Amino acid sequence: MEERDRHGRPALPDVSRREALKYLGGGALALAAGRSADNVLVGYGSLVGTNLREQAETGALDEIAHEGFGRRERYAAALGERTLRLDGDTLSLQGADGAAFSRDVTALSSSEARELDDRHGLAGGPVAELTRDLPALSDVDFQFHRFEPFFERLATAETRPFTVGAVRGPLVREVAPSDVTAFADVDPTAPQSVLTGLESAFREHTDYDIPRYVAGAVQDNVIFGAADLRAPFREPVEFGALADADGPRGMFCYEFTARSVEALHAVPAHRQRVPVLSASVFDERHKHVYSIVASVVREDGRLVVPATFVDYTHSTLYDDLNLRWALGEGFEAFNDRHRATAIRWGHP
Repeated sequence: MEERDRHGRPALPDVSRREALKYLGGGALALAAGRSADNVLVGYGSLVGTNLREQAETGALDEIAHEGFGRRERYAAALGERTLRLDGDTLSLQGADGAAFSRDVTALSSSEARELDDRHGLAGGPVAELTRDLPALSDVDFQFHRFEPFFERLATAETRPFTVGAVRGPLVREVAPSDVTAFADVDPTAPQSVLTGLESAFREHTDYDIPRYVAGAVQDNVIFGAADLRAPFREPVEFGALADADGPRGMFCYEFTARSVEALHAVPAHRQRVPVLSASVFDERHKHVYSIVASVVREDGRLVVPATFVDYTHSTLYDDLNLRWALGEGFEAFNDRHRATAIRWGHP
């Protein structure tokens, strides 16, 4: 009787690394090279398609960014021995003796919010900030920058750390700040240092997983899913596994992206030197995933979301192939070699 998986489909046979390598013979490398060239060179607007720069100019990127952007249903900010909690529309301050207050955030006036901050000694005015900002999150202005100008702007802006915390996607896997430090040798409270430190750490501890990429090309286009050829090449790539690995671990674009988002969210936004949030950007045309990094600021009475893009797949792969001299560092992604189909902010 034919073995089937839990969905009732014919089960794929188990394949060892040796067997997978056998499958990869013949025209596999040529196939993968052709697929790679299509993914890297075509569809960014020089001949056909578009890219992030063009999408930003036409307003398409703004529409993509707005989709799914908003506050989380539940948010908690530790303030010393007390915790400020947002549960639906209920904003409360919890301490050892219970709730110091519990109010409907949509019904608070700005003066009432400031009075709660003052009465309870809440540094930074989180109640006033959330009361003012939460209703405005559906009408923010996105503005896109290259990496350095993004952080230069945040250095002088009126940042909104508690609003950033309330917007961060709750589905991001939590990692300890010490894990980020152990891997990238950076202060996890400094987002710019985290992002540049990850670039160097990925080059040192990882490779872009070309064997797994080739295996996937053969699996999808030659044997049409008759066996899982990618499986033998997968390795643990969480922060702890990367820091303890004997040699470079092979990673794919979605794994680089997940680690970078986790690293930026390892420290609460109101504890960062500049508050940021991060999420995954999907390019369906090229089957590629990379990172958006954003913040929330107030300018002229409006909420603005400055954002930039980074890509650790390109920065690692260009280094693996010794092509940084020709293709650049690959770290900056707000350019004509990236495009966006969707941004997944990490909300259910």
